[in-house]
Amino acid sequence: MPTVVLMDVSLSMTRPVALEGSEEFQRKNLAIHGLTMLFEHMATNYRLEFTALVAFSSLWELMVPFTRDYNTLQEALSNLEDYDKTCLESALQGVSNIVQQEWGSSCPCQVVLVTDGSLGIGKGSLRHSLSTMRHRGDDKKFPLPFPFPAKLYIMCIANVEELQSSDNLESLEQLLTLNSGGGQIFTMEGPLCLKSVQSMFGKLIDQAYTPFHAVLRCGNLSSDVQVFPRPEPVVIDEEVEPIPRTILTDLEIVGFIEIGDISSPPVLSRHLVLPIAVNKEVDEVGAGTTEDTEEDTSANQIAGKSPNFCVLLHGSLKVEGMVALVQLGPDWYGMLYSQADSKKKSNLMMSLFEPSPEPLPWLGKMSQLGPTSDAKENPYGEDDTKSPFPLQPKNKRSYAQNVTVWIKPSGLQTDVQKILRNARKLPEKTQTFYKELNRLRKAALAFGFWELLKGVAELLERECTLLPDSAHPDAAFQLSHAAQQLKLASTGDSQYAAFDHNITPMVTDFSGGERERM
Repeated sequence: MPTVVLMDVSLSMTRPVALEGSEEFQRKNLAIHGLTMLFEHMATNYRLEFTALVAFSSLWELMVPFTRDYNTLQEALSNLEDYDKTCLESALQGVSNIVQQEWGSSCPCQVVLVTDGSLGIGKGSLRHSLSTMRHRGDDKKFPLPFPFPAKLYIMCIANVEELQSSDNLESLEQLLTLNSGGGQIFTMEGPLCLKSVQSMFGKLIDQAYTPFHAVLRCGNLSSDVQVFPRPEPVVIDEEVEPIPRTILTDLEIVGFIEIGDISSPPVLSRHLVLPIAVNKEVDEVGAGTTEDTEEDTSANQIAGKSPNFCVLLHGSLKVEGMVALVQLGPDWYGMLYSQADSKKKSNLMMSLFEPSPEPLPWLGKMSQLGPTSDAKENPYGEDDTKSPFPLQPKNKRSYAQNVTVWIKPSGLQTDVQKILRNARKLPEKTQTFYKELNRLRKAALAFGFWELLKGVAELLERECTLLPDSAHPDAAFQLSHAAQQLKLASTGDSQYAAFDHNITPMVTDFSGGERERM
């Protein structure tokens, strides 16, 4: 999940802050100190995080494009210059352009806005942008919400009292509401000093940049891993009282399946899985893509000489063309697989399915899957030419049947006219007449369209009175019988309005024996 740091370099950031026992500091110096702390943490714990640095005042500038080199980012911080007034809208538009050019509109991103809370004055200020956003054309829309999934974290080099006195806190809160992707406003507690800014950025790190460590198990084998980025809690909308569900720190592999059988399933999120001890030996196998620093190379090399289940799993999945099904929690599953990052490198990835005992319908319930050795016959055949998937549903799906749907009045009129045409050709069209009649009856019962049943019954009674003298005697009996059955069904009585019940032809002396029941 890439990060964009949006640094305010307007004149208001140069306001002095008195620190005891030291030279005079500016608010910009406090912001740089907090960002240095963040970059050092990411360099240690989030080595694979791509981060960009953008500076803004009335204009914005990309100081450092997306990189994993945190030394370059810290060097750029120390070279920031001071500019003029704050114009946050153009800076947010710049962030939107940068992320879309590099990652597209589907990649989640985190935006860290560092400002002193002074949001500009007059035209171009945040207050002016928010007051005019509803009166603009599509070509000048406000940049929030971002066109990609994004969390917005606002780091204020100011305390709550200062923001509330200027009413700027309300404008910042409105930014979070407009983004609708989550995030938080962080303010400094107590006096503006190094300790306060460290505490504030520490809270950001705890919330957004804490590594997720877990143990990956398969039988007697296990490996300590880091899941990157940290999986977010999932809320199931269908639950009466939804409770956020988080994945367990003990990930159990429950089985393996061929890539072709699982295809491209819908997933909630994708994550990189790395063994805790990552070194160059591991990187050559393809389980990670980080490089070592001089300080930790020796420790990692010692750990790398030990067998690692995560490396073994990644290599096996890559060679065999399979995925591992992993249990994330009660009735919650995901899959581990190898994904190529380039021609020479690949990563062990984990995708999370929707929490459900049956997240992929074509596989059936996950708990009912078992090893092929338990089957009487090899479900893949002796030469692996067939597959037991997808499973065929027990009940025929509604979209596989000829369902009656009336979108326009003309459709209903056509179905009624078809019944009347067959009614005028009784008894030759008896079977077709009852087939069409039952089709209309089932649709009317499904929609609760009782008036339709009563109306068609009246039409059939009218047709009975209009029969010519030359008409077969059986026609009158069948029309009266059908009309009576429709009237009974229109009452809603369960005895006559059962959906699975079919109206059958009336057996008469003129029918020449009992007719075939439908």
